[in-house]
Amino acid sequence: MHPALQGLLTIVIGVGACVGYFWASNQALDRFIFPARGPNAGRNINRANLVRPWLFLFPALFALTLYLAYPVFETLRLSLTDRDQGGAFVGFANYRQMMGEAKFWEAMGNNMLWLIVVPAMSTAFGLLAAQLTDRIAWGNIAKSLIFMPMAISFVGASVIWKLVYDARPADAEQIGILNALYIWFGGTDPQQWLTIPFWNNFFLMVVLIWIQTGFAMVILSAALRGIPEETVEAAIVDGAGPFQIFFKIKVPQIMPTIMVVWTTITLVVLKIFDIVFAMTNGQWGTQVLANYMFDKLFRANDWGVGSASAIVIMLLVTPILVWNVRQARKEMR
Repeated sequence: MHPALQGLLTIVIGVGACVGYFWASNQALDRFIFPARGPNAGRNINRANLVRPWLFLFPALFALTLYLAYPVFETLRLSLTDRDQGGAFVGFANYRQMMGEAKFWEAMGNNMLWLIVVPAMSTAFGLLAAQLTDRIAWGNIAKSLIFMPMAISFVGASVIWKLVYDARPADAEQIGILNALYIWFGGTDPQQWLTIPFWNNFFLMVVLIWIQTGFAMVILSAALRGIPEETVEAAIVDGAGPFQIFFKIKVPQIMPTIMVVWTTITLVVLKIFDIVFAMTNGQWGTQVLANYMFDKLFRANDWGVGSASAIVIMLLVTPILVWNVRQARKEMR
């Protein structure tokens, strides 16, 4: 079957199934379960109205249970078993083994480094871009260009930046922009940037910062436009300069939005996998937790330690996610 026809057929069947479910469930509710007839018609209508919202929620709840809740509990169960022993319960042995491996602590250390650098730089650059693009005539064009990397997949962005870091032999023309500039400024031998210990982590972080800056810019630009003009005008009348207006008037007023952007990017960082996998595959000291989990699950076929590392990632993500939801609810009040 042609892919376009297959996609169209999938949409038709999916939408048709949803419409059919809602029609059939409401008919069953109104005609058979709580029929609106007889001496109890009024009570049945009230009961049906209480049940009806759950009919609409059921598909979403079922999908969440099937694709989110069940995998969490199954992953937790697998983290307490050993495949080599036929799935026997081994308690926290997998966690002890994981914490005894140098690669796990390398991944933890790198993830912490990513957490410090990427959200801070992405938010800072996004805030700077939001402020500057609002002050120039072609600001919308600039915003479009800055936001454009958000449309690129992490793997696609990794391929682009891998070309930026590419190194050819010293006697060949350099196609990697970074090595071309390095040679132009007087460097002798082209550098294999992604193999330089410690610093290669920062070269990988640049890719995610490049992608997330556009996201931060869009959200913070909307927040900046929501600042009452009266406060800015009052500051100008009092003799405040541009930097004072920005840091003492504007930034404090959009601090809740800044924190939401910061934590949202933090969640992305904690789950980072694609960039590391595509550019270094965790070699040369660039291992991160998600890549470590992938190695254990699909390369070492060790579901115990792999699942244990997945639980660690979930435990790191959960508090930030809960805080983010609470902040969003406060903003909606």
